[in-house]
Amino acid sequence: MRTQVGIVGAGPAGLLLSHLLHQRGIESVVLESRSRAYVERRLRAGVLEQGSVDLLRRSGVGERLHREGMRHEGIELRFAGESYRVPMTELTGRAITVYGQQEVVKDLIAARLAAGGTILFETEAVRLSGLDSDSPTIHHRRDGRVEELRCDFVAGCDGFHGVSRGAVPEGVLTTYERTYPFAWLGVLAAAAPAVEELIYANHERGFALYSMRSPEISRLYLQVAPDEDLDAWPDERIWAELRTRLETVPGWSLNEGPILEKSVTPMRSLVVEPMRWERLFLAGDSVHIVPPTGAKGMNLALADVALLGDAFAAWYQHHSPDLLDSYSATALRRVWRAQHFSWWMTSMLHRLEHDDPYERNLQIATLRYVATSRAYATSLAENYVGLPEV
Repeated sequence: MRTQVGIVGAGPAGLLLSHLLHQRGIESVVLESRSRAYVERRLRAGVLEQGSVDLLRRSGVGERLHREGMRHEGIELRFAGESYRVPMTELTGRAITVYGQQEVVKDLIAARLAAGGTILFETEAVRLSGLDSDSPTIHHRRDGRVEELRCDFVAGCDGFHGVSRGAVPEGVLTTYERTYPFAWLGVLAAAAPAVEELIYANHERGFALYSMRSPEISRLYLQVAPDEDLDAWPDERIWAELRTRLETVPGWSLNEGPILEKSVTPMRSLVVEPMRWERLFLAGDSVHIVPPTGAKGMNLALADVALLGDAFAAWYQHHSPDLLDSYSATALRRVWRAQHFSWWMTSMLHRLEHDDPYERNLQIATLRYVATSRAYATSLAENYVGLPEV
């Protein structure tokens, strides 16, 4: 097989890149190790920044997002028996939209297939070769056979455990990493959300988050130990702990219902530099991971491939390498800004490892400063809804 841009991974990044390239007349093939059914139901992020929403709408895949996405103009912080709403739209003129990552994936797959695009599901990329030549090759296993996809460029959008980053020679990449001493126990519940906006709760027993996926489905999280055993968390215990950490405002209570799914997600921060080597361009979770507290993961991946779409267009349409050459440096400015914001939110809201009373009081002082300083609240809001440029 031969194409112009070979894309490894059919998550939001790989699919949107393929879609953007198609709109510019550039051919691509997407390789995905999982089945279509799997990637369309894989639960991940659910908050889109204003810039991500605008990008999806401009590219023609925002119709269902516009119809079903839940626009939020603020978030609520709960701490020490107090509650404060950060009025994001009032402070910044922008908003967020709650729309599950799996829904973004469904929309992009439908758009690519309707346009005759090639997405090879259940096709595992096993090795990349020739990345320092003008004809790199993706060796992939499909139906038990190893085949080759030759291309001009490779876009590695296959996540942390994918093959792409490992194809870069040893010593080229530098990794910056932090592992947090806690995880999130996340549940999907068949219960109508009891709130119209997300609640972030700092509680002496640990962090909790009240989110949603639709008017009928709630998404909730509890801070737990990184090695937490899910079997130790029957539904009754989960709801009891959520009530303890979230029902701190008089007269307010959770809506409860059957728990449909539960999982434990470790918390970590990761940046790998540079995001390019020769004709391999890395994007999304393959080179950066943020704790989900700041709701940045999917948004960073979409921002990466928006840059790549423009860079490949400049190459094919004007024979200009400038945007390809500056891709890594440009993307990393946004990545590091999002890393800092995600670390700051995580540090402010979670019970820390040693439960230091000094750190606990610093957290409450920081939250009260957000609640009393318009400038500090604006800083939180503009980072949360997404900075237009970094």
